[in-house]
Amino acid sequence: MSDVINNNLFLVKEHVGMFKAANNFDIYDPSTGDVIMECREPSLGFFTKLLRFTDYKRMTPFDIQIRTPDGQRIVRIQRGVSLFLSKIIVRDQDNNTIGGFAQKLFSIGGKFDVLNKNEQMICQLEGEWTGWDFKFKNDEKEFAHVSKKWAGLGKEMFTSADNYILKISTDVPENDDVRKLILAAVMCIDMVLKE
Repeated sequence: MSDVINNNLFLVKEHVGMFKAANNFDIYDPSTGDVIMECREPSLGFFTKLLRFTDYKRMTPFDIQIRTPDGQRIVRIQRGVSLFLSKIIVRDQDNNTIGGFAQKLFSIGGKFDVLNKNEQMICQLEGEWTGWDFKFKNDEKEFAHVSKKWAGLGKEMFTSADNYILKISTDVPENDDVRKLILAAVMCIDMVLKE
């Protein structure tokens, strides 16, 4: 398993393009500016590509993989066709299920439960309805925070609205599946809640 998952700060930059059907992101170490992970949707079907350019984009299935630049898989994120609420499965580098997400109905700002492999809630991803600010929380304990506002090193990398920072709490143990689930959930915010 790669050690990059043990970082506590990640800069996520979406690939932008006019006729882009796939969801592709690069994940940087903000302190160095180096790409440490790549998020790609390598096997996008023809009909899914077509639907991505319509109002049905939010309902399309996806199969996303987060890998190191040398090709080592960190996680795989899968969802089938979604009519009302998304149910997403997250698998590890060996394709074993480590958890998933269940979208909440009628949430202001967006919300979904982050579940372990036994479908027990670890935490909830909660968004603010006024902007692009999300927290991973369980009761009052905050596991991670995702925002488009950041004033640290690498600030100059923020050149568009498709960039954001993920900050994982130091309380989350190293090499824990929770880190992978949080990273996977961040990749799903745009596809599940914001499209």
